[in-house]
Amino acid sequence: MQEELDNIVSLSDEDGNDVQFEFLDIVNYEDNDYVILLPIEEESEEVVILKIEGVDEDDTETYTSVDDEETLNAVFEIFKEKFKDEFNFI
Repeated sequence: MQEELDNIVSLSDEDGNDVQFEFLDIVNYEDNDYVILLPIEEESEEVVILKIEGVDEDDTETYTSVDDEETLNAVFEIFKEKFKDEFNFI
């Protein structure tokens, strides 16, 4: 049985390839918004956390990677608490 995914986001990686993700949530941390994404095509169970930088002239959101481990952990902890009844976190 295959589930239909409604919240699909397609992003371009550093090589210009389109990668699809399932949108899970937006988390606000220290006055910044972070998007939580789950890769669709990979067999990974790890989420991707990107900082939302803003909207360009084409009304397209722009994202940047988060290098600060402390920020990543804090955002992920907020996400885990919010969805503790919906996901099985390891």
